[in-house]
Amino acid sequence: MFDAPRIGDLPSGALDSIADVAGVRVGHCTLAQGAVQTGVTVLTTHAQDPFMHKTPAGLAVLNGFGKSAGLVQVQELGVLESPIALTNTFAVGTIATAVTRSAVAANSEIGRGLPTVNPLVFECNDGYLNDLQAFAVQESHYAQALAACSSQFAQGAVGAGRGMSCFGLKGGIGSASRLAKTAAGSFTLGALVLANFGRPDALTLAGRCIGPLLAQRLQAGPPVAERGSIIMLLATDAPLDARQLRRLALRAGAGLARTGSDFGHGSGDIALAFSTAYTVPQRAEDAADLPALLHESALDPLFAAAAQATEQAIVHALFAAETVLGHEGHARAAIKDVAPDWRALLSS
Repeated sequence: MFDAPRIGDLPSGALDSIADVAGVRVGHCTLAQGAVQTGVTVLTTHAQDPFMHKTPAGLAVLNGFGKSAGLVQVQELGVLESPIALTNTFAVGTIATAVTRSAVAANSEIGRGLPTVNPLVFECNDGYLNDLQAFAVQESHYAQALAACSSQFAQGAVGAGRGMSCFGLKGGIGSASRLAKTAAGSFTLGALVLANFGRPDALTLAGRCIGPLLAQRLQAGPPVAERGSIIMLLATDAPLDARQLRRLALRAGAGLARTGSDFGHGSGDIALAFSTAYTVPQRAEDAADLPALLHESALDPLFAAAAQATEQAIVHALFAAETVLGHEGHARAAIKDVAPDWRALLSS
């Protein structure tokens, strides 16, 4: 386990990860050899067939500088029908094919007697540490990440996060959870991020801007435009519909902003929220067992949980990461190596 600043006042779940939402699992396949520093991360929303038992979801594009696949249909229909995959920019097509093949293997009528599947693949550009033109990610790596899905998963420079940078430091995969008490009961909200964004001079930890000092230690030079991306996934067991989940996804932006991001021109910032409280059947003749949805007036605690969990997940991505040397000798240092005195910095 890694040591990191604690964000906010809401309690976390037992794991302090997105897997605190029952049924959610995460797996990685990491490629780390020389100029190849990349990988695949997969998230499953429940243990059933995702194509036959769809997960309600809502999408918020904070800044659309990205090349993800499958977003248009999620935005239109408000459901997920595949696992969620994360990878590098050049691997989106390969992983979309892998997701499709996996769905067809489980449902031979897809594209024949049944509709086609919508593979959902998110990406960030890891080209500073990883040689994108090596096209190292293969379909088999998706299968490995899917097979590895578990409630216990690594964070930091693993899976899709292997080659990612954050505030001029090593970024990657981070996760956290928060518990929300609403008028309708208590619910869990979990976040998972693929953090690949931020200017060194802008980093804010637990409300304190340490960016200028960080930039000095990194010898980062004059401030530059924000480039990169972040993918933010939110899971909750609260019964919400796609419209409410889109509203929830938007609140991930509050947590992102608190770390020092201003959603710059070249940063693709995308959030998706889903609910595990029910599923939507593929076949019209199958009965849908839909729970009563939360009233709008009960959403504020979940909004607060979304902001805190997202901010904490970004902090976890930074503090779980290790220093990585990659393509053309490029390196990204871990924050624990650059600022081992982070406690003193936050209290000064």
